[in-house]
Amino acid sequence: MSNAALEKLIWVLIYGGLLLLCLGLFIGRQDVGFGWAVGLVGAITAFAGAVLVAVRARRPQ
Repeated sequence: MSNAALEKLIWVLIYGGLLLLCLGLFIGRQDVGFGWAVGLVGAITAFAGAVLVAVRARRPQ
């Protein structure tokens, strides 16, 4: 995978995960279980993006 493709994936994971996390908070007002599930998936996705930032930082240009 090229560095440019990895950087695109990183930002999609981070922003998509944060969006899902916020969506889970709003859904949690109506359905607590489903809201937690969506929020958890979002948090894991954003964390995966953050881990890939560290991976990208260690790769050569």
